[in-house]
Amino acid sequence: MFRKLFAAALVFSAATLPALGADFYAGKQITLIVGAYPGGGYDLLGRLMTRHISKHIPGAPTWVVQSMPAGNSVAATNHIATIAPRDGTVIALIQRGMLHAKMNNAMGVQFDIAKLNWIGNLNKETGVTLGNVNAPVQKASELFEKELIVGGQTGVDPEITPRIYNALIGTKFRIISGYPGTPAIGLAMEKGEVEGIGDWSWSSLKVQKPEWLRDKKVNILLQGALENDPELAGVPNALDYVKDPISRQALELYFTQKTVARPLVAPPDVPADRLAILRKALMALADDKEFLEDAQRSRLDVEILPGEAVEKVIAKIASTPPEAVARMVKAMSAQ
Repeated sequence: MFRKLFAAALVFSAATLPALGADFYAGKQITLIVGAYPGGGYDLLGRLMTRHISKHIPGAPTWVVQSMPAGNSVAATNHIATIAPRDGTVIALIQRGMLHAKMNNAMGVQFDIAKLNWIGNLNKETGVTLGNVNAPVQKASELFEKELIVGGQTGVDPEITPRIYNALIGTKFRIISGYPGTPAIGLAMEKGEVEGIGDWSWSSLKVQKPEWLRDKKVNILLQGALENDPELAGVPNALDYVKDPISRQALELYFTQKTVARPLVAPPDVPADRLAILRKALMALADDKEFLEDAQRSRLDVEILPGEAVEKVIAKIASTPPEAVARMVKAMSAQ
């Protein structure tokens, strides 16, 4: 009799688990922590998502967006890993640099990316290097011959990328550090404080400074990603200038974060059924006409990747040869 009751309980549990998960979000609020400053690409994409995703979650929970930019997403990712409730009511949109943060010994890291739950990714990115139209550098080949003064943001792509390019492919960027974000660097370019930027996401540049492109106020000198962007035909990839295999592996490792450029993450130990609900809801946006139309009106590029694809990128990062990791880390801190 005990065995029969135990077996019946197991059957009941398995049958009701999806239903319990489906009912969980009714009347709930989900907090999306954005690990970047308001008004930038991460913030805009996060808010776009929260305007549409609820209808794809059973129970249609409400959403609230909370900015946590400290440490260029270190604070947000630490919060997810150590403090946030592990019930699926708090998730985060974090900066892509977090994929390498522990590897390059970023200060204050309290998380292991392999132990987090990856919901998916909102877009991949291509970084572009650009200079003012009157800057001394007018084309890619001159980056190796002349100094280009660029604005930097400590700990993230606008500063790390030109450091890596200097170390791995021999460019001559001079970095003026201390800007709080790409919008501030853009303003500094307009004021003549700096001559360019070493890495601005192509999708963000199109949204935030369309007049620069329309009026040809800047020259796009390089693109940086594992694959060339079709919209940047004729713009050389930084990978084209790598001279040795280890440096190429190091630069490719750095560019893995561009593939998972806008990752969504949940805390460890979130119940599997709730994680599955969140992942399914995110993927539903890929075919959501209202979401896609809103993205187009907002001039935001979206290319949603499932959580399983993000996990493959995490595995690729983990399998990179140690000598390539060491070279990337050294290049990221080079002056």
